[in-house]
Formats: sequence, structure tokens, C-alpha cells
Amino acid sequence: MANGVEEMVLFGDEELREICGVKRGVDYIEVTCGCTSHRYGDAVGRLRVFVNGDLAITCECTPGCNEGKMTPAAFEKHSGRETARKWKNNVWIIVNGEKVPLSKTVLLKYYNQASKNGNGSHRSSSGRVCHRDEFVRCTKCNKERRFRLRTKEECRLHHDALADPNWKCSDLPFDRITCDHEEERASRRVYRGCSRSPTCKGCTSCVCFGCELCRFSDCSCQTCTDFTRNAKA
Repeated sequence: MANGVEEMVLFGDEELREICGVKRGVDYIEVTCGCTSHRYGDAVGRLRVFVNGDLAITCECTPGCNEGKMTPAAFEKHSGRETARKWKNNVWIIVNGEKVPLSKTVLLKYYNQASKNGNGSHRSSSGRVCHRDEFVRCTKCNKERRFRLRTKEECRLHHDALADPNWKCSDLPFDRITCDHEEERASRRVYRGCSRSPTCKGCTSCVCFGCELCRFSDCSCQTCTDFTRNAKA
């Protein structure tokens, strides 16, 4: 069996079970997709998701359409979508009979993880590795404390704190924060470092599902073990 087929099994049958029009290729899967314009209605196509993270859509909006393969952004524009430049939300697939934004499916997993040089890092639209800030709640005072995830060291601190059932404010190795310090205001906590929008609540530009920056080969937790095993596949 080709390596591409083996890697593509990472999309399990259960993950794809209710997605419409699934077809498996040697190094990709293909599903029915579309984009809706309030003026022109639905433009339908076929989305290919490749193991290396590339995405390509073949438009089937009309029998005579000769656009060929397009990026999701180009397909969104071609469909006449009025609020373009948000293809992750505007391009949809059919899941259990309903239109579901691409951003809310598993199909962006490889797009989010892969970079062109194959190092698996999640990157923002500017090309920089991007992880939004996360919070961990103190088990002693119940206050949430911010963790910046800009370097591998910072990601490891957050990873270990999240795994510690008894984590406390005093365990923070920086800022010298204790339980006596005030918690960040709610109005401040909404700003979490997304490169797309300062008040983003979580999108495919700032939420990483696993990369070499935030997964650790020397960690025995299930999340890191699974990532390390899949990265070697």
C-alpha cells in the first residue's frame, strides 16, 4: 500500500461517515462542497484534501464552467459570495444532510498542521507559527492565568500545567504571580493573540490541533504520543 494511502487513514471512517460524497484517492480524499451567494445561490464543487495540507476545489457550478481546480479562496470569489475572504467559514460541506462550514469539520486538519517544508508547524496567514494564548485555572484560588504560546518552551509550560491536576498560581515560573494577584478582567481575556482578529473566539488561524511546537516526543501523554506516532507514519 502506498504511503499516501496509509497516512490518509488518519481521517478515520468514523470521522468521514456522515460527510456527503466522500471519495478516497492515493494521497487525498474528495468530498462534495459548495459556497452560497445570496444573489446567485449555491455554487457546488468537489474539494480535494491532500495529505501535505493542500486544498483544491473543482467547480461544478454549471455544466459549462471551465475554471478547473481552484484554491478555496478563489472558489469563494468565483461563487459570487458577497462577504468574501472568509473561505474557511463560507465554503461548506454536507454533513448529515446539513451545510457545515469547513472550519467546523475535521477536513482542515492537514491544512492546519502542514507547512510547505513539511515540518508540521501550524502557521498563520503571515507564515509565522501561530498559537493563541490559553488559560489555566488555579486549583487553589480558582483564578484563570494566561499562558503565551509563542515558543516551544512556553508551549511546554502550558502543556505541563494543563496536565497537572493540582496546578497553582505559584507554579508559574514567570511574572511571580500568586493567588493574591487579581485575575485579568473579562474584557482583557478576550484578546488572545489571533492573527485574524484581536477578539477571535477560536478559528483555524489561531487554534492549533497539534504541531512540532506544542507536541513533545519526550512526553508520555496520549496527545503527544499520538502526534509523535502519526508524524512518523
